[in-house]
Amino acid sequence: MPIAVFGITFDASDAKVAASFWAEVLGRTVADGADEANAAIEADPAVPGSRIGFRQVPEGKKVKNRMHFDLVTADFDTEVRRLTELGATRLNEVDAHIHYVTLADPEGNEFDLIAA
Repeated sequence: MPIAVFGITFDASDAKVAASFWAEVLGRTVADGADEANAAIEADPAVPGSRIGFRQVPEGKKVKNRMHFDLVTADFDTEVRRLTELGATRLNEVDAHIHYVTLADPEGNEFDLIAA
């Protein structure tokens, strides 16, 4: 039997808070039973492996992520504003051959928003 991606899981100090942020960002739903220790965002049935989990860990984030989301939008300025209103922190913006901004979620995890 081949191996398939079930989803991705992030460490968090509060799993429910992290899941709620990302559910809002992605327009998805936090799975039933979410609490401070364990939470997940329901998978998109059309996208295998799209479940996103969050698990509480005792230590805080100390270094840059080794992996992150790259999100893309046609309405760049509106989405940057919406993400920061949801609690993201703007870290850096690059306007080269690809225009993107690096943000951090409320847990400090970096992600990029790319202008389509």
